[in-house]
Amino acid sequence: MVDSIGHRMKFGVIAPSTNTAVQPEFDSLRPWGVTNHFARIHIPDNPIGSDEDFNQLMLDIRAELMVAIDRVVTCSPGAVIMGMSAETFWDGLEGSKVFHKNCEERAGVPVSMGSDACQAALRKYGDIKRIGVITPYMPLGDKNVRRFFEDCGFEVVNLKGLKCSSPQLIAHVSERELRDAIVEVDDSRVEAIVQVGTNLAMARVAAIAEFWLDKPVIAINTATYWWSLRQQGIEDRVYGWGSLMQDY
Repeated sequence: MVDSIGHRMKFGVIAPSTNTAVQPEFDSLRPWGVTNHFARIHIPDNPIGSDEDFNQLMLDIRAELMVAIDRVVTCSPGAVIMGMSAETFWDGLEGSKVFHKNCEERAGVPVSMGSDACQAALRKYGDIKRIGVITPYMPLGDKNVRRFFEDCGFEVVNLKGLKCSSPQLIAHVSERELRDAIVEVDDSRVEAIVQVGTNLAMARVAAIAEFWLDKPVIAINTATYWWSLRQQGIEDRVYGWGSLMQDY
């Protein structure tokens, strides 16, 4: 017997309790027979106005992360998705590998995460080297994102950190603000644009932006869900959410 609704795949998803963007975006990308089951990392919605505040946020996430994994695996998912991104970029490529290993050991099933998904997505578009990046983070978070992409062989030409003032308020960034951020990080040197931070609701804006920029614009929630599906051998094309889900 298999799950009557998630008969192709049950994904367990880990997300911060303050995050209101990743769940609806993942559900919009979900093919028939695939289901998403969320466990929340309990964190306070404390103000963030400095690198010290941002570092405390990371400590809050780490304190609850493994408990959330323990909670979600009780539904027997086929794989677990990290629906949060900052920690997946922390300490560059090597730090990301250690984090991934620790999460898989705890979950006992395959784990997919945004850092791996973003670099895999970029490589699908060919020999991309120079990128623009958008984050919701303080400079400390931006530094770790930049380090990760540079470790992977990409040049971060432009980076826009939105410095969102609390974890919950990341989701309040409007589509117009996201559009303006895309314009700001784009120039003739940039071959692709990547957005990180799973509580930035950018999947729809990224798909639209590809048409008028004529280059890949990769939203992390789209990339992470695409990567999770492909890692599990699910090759369904989902239309209306950009070239990554449609063509690859």
